[in-house]
This record gives sequence, structure tokens and C-alpha cells, in this order.
Amino acid sequence: MKTICFYFQIHQPFRLNRYRFFDIGCDHYYYDDFSNEDLIHGIAGRTYLAANAMMLDLIKEYKGKFKIAYSISGIALEQLEIYVPEAIDGFKELAKTGCVEFLAETYDHSLSSLKDPIEFKNQVKAHADKIQFLFGQTPKIFRNTELIYSDDIAQLVYEMGYKTMLVEGAKHVLGWKSPNYLYASAACPKLKLLVRNMKYSDDISFRFSNYDWSEYPLVSDKLVNWVASAPENEQLFNIWMNYEVLGSLQAAETGIFEFFKAIPRFAFAKGIGFSTPSEVANIMKPVGELAVPYPCSWAGEEKDISPWLGNVLQQEAASKLYGIGERVRMVRDRRIRQDWNYLQASDHFNYMSTKLFPGPSVYSPYENAYDAFNNYMNVLSDFIDRVEGQFPANIENEELNALLTTILNQEDEIKKLKKELEKNVIEAEKKIATTKKRKVAAN
Repeated sequence: MKTICFYFQIHQPFRLNRYRFFDIGCDHYYYDDFSNEDLIHGIAGRTYLAANAMMLDLIKEYKGKFKIAYSISGIALEQLEIYVPEAIDGFKELAKTGCVEFLAETYDHSLSSLKDPIEFKNQVKAHADKIQFLFGQTPKIFRNTELIYSDDIAQLVYEMGYKTMLVEGAKHVLGWKSPNYLYASAACPKLKLLVRNMKYSDDISFRFSNYDWSEYPLVSDKLVNWVASAPENEQLFNIWMNYEVLGSLQAAETGIFEFFKAIPRFAFAKGIGFSTPSEVANIMKPVGELAVPYPCSWAGEEKDISPWLGNVLQQEAASKLYGIGERVRMVRDRRIRQDWNYLQASDHFNYMSTKLFPGPSVYSPYENAYDAFNNYMNVLSDFIDRVEGQFPANIENEELNALLTTILNQEDEIKKLKKELEKNVIEAEKKIATTKKRKVAAN
């Protein structure tokens, strides 16, 4: 039976304040709280709350036969917890149905898979812990930031215990192959690959309300007929998109909610079902392997990593940030660790794209890419100064690690001695009590 696998991405960064050169060393708070709160409230009102309610209604209406998946970054979850806790409650209700799967990703929606393997693994672990804490699920399927994937990343993901990963169905990845099958990684054959159906996903995401599109209007039965009329041996249709397509990127007035509400009815009438990524991976077998020697993503025309690392500004910023990763991991200061997480969000590098943002845009808070670079580097300069304030740059990382090991060993020894002291005190008190009892009995 043919099946549709719906998956939605949810991410929002902590946007930065206007941070000037003269703020370096004086102001260690980097975030525009007003904008962050305003934006998350706006998106939640247009998308998250209404879409969650709609998905819950569909699951109940079709008695658990309608299924979906989400990937929500850790820093998006943090903002929802702070500003829109009712959205978190909505996702919890969806999780309770058993028809919704939460995927693993990097906690900070970062580029760490390209720059720092240790940080990458740490973030994936932190994100899985967050999902388990909030929704009671241990993620089994991995989805990297912006679907960034390569053979090297596949190895890292498999080493972390994941058996399935999501990948973009780009032409240079698939070649002549169809996205409507389950594949395996050529570099790591035991890692299964779910491939995004780029056409159907982008038709909904970008062309749904485009009057000039040859297929306009896209209605529910048309999409379902496309799936039904595909070759019989093509059983899997991965339709993945940003959750903001519902109500934000495609306004409610376009009919996007009504479109989604009607899809299950037409699908079930055609004998088409719905599956979560884990169900697909458990039931289907790979039909072949995909080799991806160079990183790909689901962004832009090229489907590569140029939106984040395509120019010298982005590369310099990323190099400076990840160049201090080893020292940051030695830091115990909670504020520094938190800032390290927030500064890794891929959005900060995306705003520096001269291809995407040569001038003002509704998708960037900056006037242009150079403005974004200058602001970020001012923040990063202050952050690096704070890190080096604890671990000076003139001390080698190996020496610092040795010193920290010594300190930790001393702390462990102190804890051990404290426990022994407490034990001896308790035993002494018992002996004193016993002696007193004997004296009382003798008298």
C-alpha cells in the first residue's frame, strides 16, 4: 500500500541585539528579547497553535490512521517554553496520541556536523534528552540541520546509534533514481535513508498560492491523484516542509488549512495510508545506496551548504566560532555555555549570505549581509574574550586539559574524603550512644 510520510520542521533562533564595537567588554547580554518574544508570539498565533489543533483533530477523526512527524530544535523549544507554553502543551497532546513522532536533530540547529564532530554529538545527545523530557519519546530517526547530509555525516550519525536519517532528494544526490523508495548510505550501508520528495514538498511550500504556476490551484484531490497515479512499485512519498507553511509562509486566507484537512479523506478513499518515519524504516527495505561525497541540504537551487558557508564572511565567522569549541567545553560557567549554544544557530550565518541578502529582506533582521557579519563578529569578539578570561589563549589546549584533569581528580578525592569523614562521624556517634546506654543500664 502506498503511504505518505508528512514531516514538519520547527526552528526559531535567539536573534541578536544591535551590538556595536564599543559594547565589547562592557555588555555581555547579546539578545533582542523584544523581537524574539514578538516574533515567536506572532508565528505561534498564525501557525503553531492552529496547526497543532488541526493535526490533533485529524488524528482523532481518522482514529489514529493519520500520522505525522516533527523535528523541533532545542532553542525553539526553549523559546516556546518561555513565551508560548500553550504550544508546548499542544505538542504534548499530539505526542500522547501515539501517531506523532519527534525526530532527533542538533539542539541549536547548528552547523556543527560540518565543523566540530564532538560538538555535533554533544548537541544531538542534548536534543534527544530534551525531547524525552518534554514528550516522553526517545528519538530514533535523525534529521540534521536543514537536511545537511554527506557520507562523512552519515558515519557520525550511525556511530551515535541512529539507524535511519533524512536526506534531500536533490538531483545531484538521486541522479536518475526516484525519491519514492527507501535507500541506504553508500558510506554506511546499515544506515537507512529516507528521501524527501522535492517536487510535492515544494509545490505545497512555495507554489501553493502562486497564481502563475501552471498547476494552480493545488487542491487536496489533485495531490492525492499524483500519488495514486505514480508507478505501482513506488510506495513511499516523503512530503517534508517547514511547519510555518501552515498559516505563515502560506497565509490562512490561501486555504492552506482546508487543503491539509481534506488530504486524509481523499487519500484513504484511494487506498493511500500515512506513516511515521520509524514505521517506514521498520517495514520497508532499501532498494539501493546513495553516495554523497559533498554536503547537500534542502536549501536554495543548488541544494548545497552555500547559504551558510558560501562566502568569506560566513567562513570567517564559522572558523572563529568553532575555533574555540574545545575551550568552551572546558568552561563550567552556565552563561558562557548557553551563549555558545545560541551563537551556533545556522540563521546567524544565513543572514551573512551575499547571495540571499544583498539588501534588506523580510527574512533577515539586518540591512544586508555585511551588517549581519559586523554585528555577529562584535558579539563573537566579546564572547571569545569571556572564554579566554577563564582559559587564556597563550595556554595550549593540552596543558589546560591536564590542569582540568588534575582539578577534577582533586575534587573527586575531596568528595571521597568527605564521605569517609561522614561515615566515621556516624560510627563515632553510634559508639557514643551505645556507651551511654550501657552506663545507664549499669546504674
